Amino acid sequence: MAFGVAEPAFYRSVRRWPVLSESETPALLTLTCVYIYCLPPSRRSWSHPSLQPRSLSSRDACGLAVAGDSMEKNDGAAEDVESGEHERKGTVWTATAHIVTAVIGSGVLALAWSVAQLGWVAGPLALAGFACVTYYTSTLLANAYRAPDPVTGARNRTYMDAVRSYLSPREVFMCGIAQYVNLWGTMVGYTITATISMVAIRRSDCIHRNSGDDARCGNSSSTMLMLAFSIVQVVLSQFPGLEHITWMSVVAAVMSFAYSFIALGLSVAEWVSRGGHPSGRILGATAVSSSKKLWNILLALGNIAFAYTFAEVLIEIQDTLKSSPPENKTMKKAAMYGIGATTIFYISVGCAGYAAFGSDAPGNILTAPGLGPFWLVDIANMCLILHLLGAYQVYAQPIFASLERGIASRWPEAVFIKSAYTVSVPLIQQGSVTVAPYKLVLRTFIVVVTTAVAMMIPFFNAVLGLLGAFSFWPLTVYFPISMHIAQEKITGGRRLYLLQCLSMACLMISVAVGIGSVTDIVDSLKVATPFKTVGIKNNVTLCS
Repeated sequence: MAFGVAEPAFYRSVRRWPVLSESETPALLTLTCVYIYCLPPSRRSWSHPSLQPRSLSSRDACGLAVAGDSMEKNDGAAEDVESGEHERKGTVWTATAHIVTAVIGSGVLALAWSVAQLGWVAGPLALAGFACVTYYTSTLLANAYRAPDPVTGARNRTYMDAVRSYLSPREVFMCGIAQYVNLWGTMVGYTITATISMVAIRRSDCIHRNSGDDARCGNSSSTMLMLAFSIVQVVLSQFPGLEHITWMSVVAAVMSFAYSFIALGLSVAEWVSRGGHPSGRILGATAVSSSKKLWNILLALGNIAFAYTFAEVLIEIQDTLKSSPPENKTMKKAAMYGIGATTIFYISVGCAGYAAFGSDAPGNILTAPGLGPFWLVDIANMCLILHLLGAYQVYAQPIFASLERGIASRWPEAVFIKSAYTVSVPLIQQGSVTVAPYKLVLRTFIVVVTTAVAMMIPFFNAVLGLLGAFSFWPLTVYFPISMHIAQEKITGGRRLYLLQCLSMACLMISVAVGIGSVTDIVDSLKVATPFKTVGIKNNVTLCS
């Protein structure tokens, strides 16, 4: 296997399947998750004689680590300094702000539809339940920032560093897979969401110009709009890293709050305009069949899980905190404040949207027919597009950097890899930029592939549900719990049993949500034509 990790026997047999049928896909997903969960204790790091950080080769972590990059940095004092380049000034309030910014994103737009599928009782309970699980596992992950002691141990500056410190190479490999697939999948989801907003703006303006005549507008073409978004991403992808486009991250954060509060305000206004009486049912929206109702419930749970995802950046946020008081204590407070505030906001948005539209709540609240003044809805959609322009790069740049480091370490003497050219750019402060042809080709290729996949499966709720299913259990639950067990050397008893029950319960939810999302995508593809047009219809995005 090219990644330098022992290849499981079941993987050798599965990868020869040329095509997975609709029935085989859920089975493979279930088998993979259970296989990871049921690793024997002898392969877990808490049976290791030491929890000291290990030096890893450049091919560990699914081949995405830098050549020579290792956990040896944990043994040096350079990473623990509180001055110069690594000066840490973060407080509980800056960490809370980072958490809220990381959590609140496009997933908030699907909450009204999610609550509509679950009903007035299960909807808010699901939001509160995912919040509690996320907060608890965040406190465990905060303790893993230092190893082996959560207060005096050496720092782990990234999520992968923490996993390397506590768990086995097999789990490091699986963490890499989960992280990078989640990053790339989010890029696909953001491409779809941005296109939906652009189509909504065009359609809204068309209806307004034609005095409300919806029939004269027809379906708006999405292909060119999606290509336009991707062309902008190709340009932005040529910046060396996020540190060169910090202004875009700031704009993206402001825009996320703008469209979220506009969506909340419009939902409340719509509810008041309908007499102030809440719509909907206790048990949620009805469906054409019991199986469709089940899939919708699973999709709703996946959307909620996606809306709470931020575990992959928690360690990086904690790395900005001052060491006094201890970072783990500060981070736990920040997680409580950030997740608490986000949960209140989520319940408000979800319940307001359900109260306003009832069972007809759309998958993307900004696409609801007749929602507020068209110009305000257009502003919200524009804010969403601007947010996604920056958020896309937040998820893309780590992929670019990892692949480029891997390629450079694999072929260090290749002329194409080593060549670089200086291009004068008078409008920037530096006056010029360095362009590497292989980076230009690689980054453009990744954006093109992402766009092609987004065109093939342009289904907003199903994609969000699938991303939530794939990222929630491994990154938010499994690895934090496993690292906590290793750190505390828990070998048995009631505590271990309860932790494993929590992990297994979340695994089952993630598997069920994954099956529901895949089934919904398969069903939608039966009536959709990829690479053509996107139309907004109730809770799904359809190609026609």
